[in-house]
Amino acid sequence: METVKLSSKFQLVIPRTVRDRLGLSAGDRFQVITLGDRIQLVRVGHIHEVRGFLGDLDPNFERDEEDRT
Repeated sequence: METVKLSSKFQLVIPRTVRDRLGLSAGDRFQVITLGDRIQLVRVGHIHEVRGFLGDLDPNFERDEEDRT
């Protein structure tokens, strides 16, 4: 487990071992999520990265009667 220190400008440095393991690059964007007293950073992908992720999804399906209106 890595430990980091919050700077006087309220910035954190992600250790190189973590950056390398996750393939992080300068300019990557993150969502900041708080859970109680924890902080989670979730990388936000570019829209181009999700293109085609539903490739084999069949858009033809039966709708429930109440959804047909």
